[in-house]
Amino acid sequence: MTTDLFARNVLLVDHRTRPAAPAWRVEDADAAGRAAHHRLRHEAFVADQGLFPGTDRDAADDDPRTRQLVARDAGGEVLGGVRLGPSDPGGPDVGWWTGSRLVSARGAPPGVGPALVRAACATAEAAGALRFDATVQDRYERLFRRLGWRRTGAASVGGRPHATMTWPVGRLAALAGATKGPLGGLLAGMHLGGAGFVGDDGAPVPGTDVVAACDAILPSMVERDPEWAGWCGALVNVNDLSAMGAAPLGLLDAVAGRDASFTARVLAGLRAASAAWGVPVLGGHTQLGVPAALSVTALGRTRRPVPAGGGRPGQHVWLTADLGGGWRRGHTGRQWDSTSVRTTAELQEIGSAVARTAPAAAKDVSMAGLVGTLGMLAEASGCGAVLDVAAVPRPDGATVGDWFTCFPGSAFLTADDPGRAVAPAGPATTARCGELVPGSGVRLRWPDGSTTPALPGPVTGLGPATGGTP
Repeated sequence: MTTDLFARNVLLVDHRTRPAAPAWRVEDADAAGRAAHHRLRHEAFVADQGLFPGTDRDAADDDPRTRQLVARDAGGEVLGGVRLGPSDPGGPDVGWWTGSRLVSARGAPPGVGPALVRAACATAEAAGALRFDATVQDRYERLFRRLGWRRTGAASVGGRPHATMTWPVGRLAALAGATKGPLGGLLAGMHLGGAGFVGDDGAPVPGTDVVAACDAILPSMVERDPEWAGWCGALVNVNDLSAMGAAPLGLLDAVAGRDASFTARVLAGLRAASAAWGVPVLGGHTQLGVPAALSVTALGRTRRPVPAGGGRPGQHVWLTADLGGGWRRGHTGRQWDSTSVRTTAELQEIGSAVARTAPAAAKDVSMAGLVGTLGMLAEASGCGAVLDVAAVPRPDGATVGDWFTCFPGSAFLTADDPGRAVAPAGPATTARCGELVPGSGVRLRWPDGSTTPALPGPVTGLGPATGGTP
């Protein structure tokens, strides 16, 4: 009985046996692989099926951004391939990619096609795509459905029925859910600055013109990049105040580290940021001999704080973002650093743009990313939002997927009635890129006018700002 139980519950591995080599591998095509893929395409789509007269080559083949993936067997023979790239060959990459020319060689193992589709999905997402579509023959729709694709419509190619399908890219919803989803439950019963300011990153202090904000930096970031963590401790708090139209007065810090040498590096970053923005560190607390940690509190002043929840359906959404700088070393795709290259005057002009605009609603783009932050502004305003993907200002060095999900340094979303302009923000770029609409959640609008869901509903669960505390 003991032997039978052992056999059922223990994974036995014979380390003397070499594992079997995979039957094929999927990789980016080299010149020979591209030529082989083209031959397979011509044989299948031109010679056999007659879908294309003469050739199946088109503008996508001439776009240098187009990727071709091929499956090779253990001997290097190409068993199949697929093509993918921006949906508008030669045009700007707005994060909308399409896959096409999926083909397998005669006699190829049946799993080659699905493996190529999965690899194409992963490649598109890694390239920053937030929408990935394909037009497939009706007979293959069931295969794509099994792989997670959704049918969106019908089409005809070469006189044969096809299904238009999309791969659900969940990057935006996953980020918003992970960073902000638990807040409604965690903060239930707390006053959160009072009715009208639920969902704001800063809180008006009752009976005063003071606004207070507090942010903690991820301990892993403090440990890995202590100077940058100190800089960001000031940055994120100044942004919170700026989004409410408040002029920063000072900072308080609580810092911890394993020893004095390490903690000094954190404080050096905070000190440099304090000087850059012209906002003094008023005091704080330091503890040594413990794991790395940093939190910063900021105090600001305004007589008319701008709420995140002041928006209404029909209002336009604007993004003001500093596109200068580049990815912070070690944080590519996650943290954009525009602030460390700016002068104090430039930083203060960017930060005062919301106060000088006095919009109906505003919020700084932070850890939930651009779309998640727009979702929070819409939620606090009791409505939904549509974001025009192609209208969003974006630096050349960032893909759409990365820019929509990263911490962008200095970036502010504002909402106001049509016709109201945003105040100049120095070196920052401002563009109208959407509107608030009835309902909830966020949809992305593409250059052809179609929309796709990005966030299906409320982000935080805190509810509208005018609805009182949760």
